[in-house]
Amino acid sequence: MTSLMQSFYTEEQVAAWLRGLLTIAWADGDFDQQEQDFIAQLTQEELGQNTDLNPLQTIAPEELADLLGNDSSTGENFLRTAVMVALADGVYSALEAEVLHQFSEALGQKIESLESLKITLYDGDSQSLVAPDDESATEPGQSSHPHSDVLQPVREWLDEMEINDPRVAKFLGKLIPAQCPFERDVKLFGRKIVHIPPLCKINPLYEQLVGLRFRALCYLADDCGEDISSYS
Repeated sequence: MTSLMQSFYTEEQVAAWLRGLLTIAWADGDFDQQEQDFIAQLTQEELGQNTDLNPLQTIAPEELADLLGNDSSTGENFLRTAVMVALADGVYSALEAEVLHQFSEALGQKIESLESLKITLYDGDSQSLVAPDDESATEPGQSSHPHSDVLQPVREWLDEMEINDPRVAKFLGKLIPAQCPFERDVKLFGRKIVHIPPLCKINPLYEQLVGLRFRALCYLADDCGEDISSYS
């Protein structure tokens, strides 16, 4: 079906937005070529043929701010998606945090709740995000992540994300997985050498990711009249 809603952002704004997300995703270098090609393809599909992103490039904070404009809500919504991309793999690296800080400064945004994310920083040596050993105390609807209470302000801030552009909504609907990836054991010669917990146990903001995807698809279906069967 054809979209019934006009785009909220200009093509230049959406291009800058998605380049900003890629800059965050590639900040720590832990993004293989297959993942890069996948994101590049998604970006080209959602921006259509009128925007030149070939080759796809990262973006400097000053250019991002210039292209997104001075609207505070636009800058804040971009930062919300940037945080979720940074934590998509469950690890918030110092390099990702630095890029996010530079974007925030350039956009003139000071989000106090983002300070709580510092407790999840991964330095590559001594810190990591892991699932708690005791899961029995987790009540339905509550996160089992050990930083759950401290991260509540940033959770609430992320949940305020507005979906008002079909291209951004489609990108998010395809980028965020439909369900929590399965946990698995890695075995060698029949013996378990490592247990990988499901993404929902690693990522402290997994529920916010799922909620964002749900709102994006609802926006496409209810407000834009789009067929979202391909996103299931």
